[in-house]
Amino acid sequence: MQTSTQHNQACDTEALNSLLRGEAAAAETYTQAMGKFDDQQVLATLQRIRDEHGRAALVWRDRLTQFGGAPADEPGAWGTFASSAADAAKVIGPCVVLAALKQGEEQGVAQYEATLENQDVHPDCHQLIRTDVLPACRKHVAELDRLLGGMDN
Repeated sequence: MQTSTQHNQACDTEALNSLLRGEAAAAETYTQAMGKFDDQQVLATLQRIRDEHGRAALVWRDRLTQFGGAPADEPGAWGTFASSAADAAKVIGPCVVLAALKQGEEQGVAQYEATLENQDVHPDCHQLIRTDVLPACRKHVAELDRLLGGMDN
């Protein structure tokens, strides 16, 4: 039985590190993208979303520590996207930046949904994903859609 518990914790650590990397990189992406906007309402929305990703990263970091894992330092899938978005923001318009942020959020939703399918992830983490993190990511997609709808193309 102890071997099974150790196996579950090892799987938790791998899955949670993936979520941590994604959330940390998402927060950095929003920080970099915010430089493209002057509209205070848009900036406030992007800052709030960024802060929510930062808090989610802290939650996953805490969970990793709880399971005896070492939190990852390197960026996740959003990491490459973060540098690309920052570079692109220098030469493209706000609509393209918002569309790219939305695409990143949709990838995050897909990652969380896949994590829910992983039976080796601790049930408490599944609950956190279902009740807090995944609904927040879905809300981010809707908010970015709303911002995109208000932009002049």
